[in-house]
Amino acid sequence: MRKGRSYVTIFAVPIIKSAIKKVRKDKKRTARNAKREQLVKSAVKKARVSKTAESLQTAFSALDKAAKVNLIHKNKANRLKSRLSKITNP
Repeated sequence: MRKGRSYVTIFAVPIIKSAIKKVRKDKKRTARNAKREQLVKSAVKKARVSKTAESLQTAFSALDKAAKVNLIHKNKANRLKSRLSKITNP
């Protein structure tokens, strides 16, 4: 009788030198993108809550920077900016 299966995730370790470098670069990029994404989310949330011109400007800047480095699509950035401006200026 089996009580349950134990699954173990095995990560493939690259052997080729360029693949090892790619893994190293991907870790750095993932960390950088996570930080940028968190910055965008917090700026948008702050703009929704406080509804001031300064917080709106900060959110717009964060969204534009995220779109510039392809973290989010430019149309998504424009859509979020439009919705934020509707909330702050009804």
